[in-house]
Amino acid sequence: MKTKDMVYSALGAAVIAALGLVPPIPLPFIPVPITMQTMGIMLAGSFLGKKLGFFSTMLFTALVLAGLPLLSGGRGGVSVLFGPTGGYFIIWPIAAFVIGLLCEHFWGKINVLRYVLINFAGGILLINLVGGIYLSFVTGISPVKAVLSSAIFIPGDLVKAFVVSLICSRLKFMSPMNER
Repeated sequence: MKTKDMVYSALGAAVIAALGLVPPIPLPFIPVPITMQTMGIMLAGSFLGKKLGFFSTMLFTALVLAGLPLLSGGRGGVSVLFGPTGGYFIIWPIAAFVIGLLCEHFWGKINVLRYVLINFAGGILLINLVGGIYLSFVTGISPVKAVLSSAIFIPGDLVKAFVVSLICSRLKFMSPMNER
């Protein structure tokens, strides 16, 4: 891996960590809070592409699992995997990869609408589906109820996807995907 790629990956992880400084918003009916860090996952995939988006989120994941309190609310450590947010967290690298893969596929025709659709499919749906299924195993509620409970995140995630899409469409010329 080139030094430039390592820097992009580290910066992607740093953005995700910085978004963790925004306090989580707890919900009364699901033990998973609303956070801004999913926006960082969408940004990593949309701006960095599949390879660097995956590496940046894997770096972030490794740092959290090593115990650094980088998740929203100051959480970190392996115990995150055994809580209700574990599924939402562990799928982040795959979501960034899928988003990056789709962005690279449509790179010549990418625009705000395509970015939103890609972030919705590769990020929002994937994260909420896997997170909801994992939530059902951790809490003992039915998988259908857990996945339906995750639907509460979709409106806010769509706003995040739109913001990420505006940012990435404006900064497309700076993306490392232009070098491929």
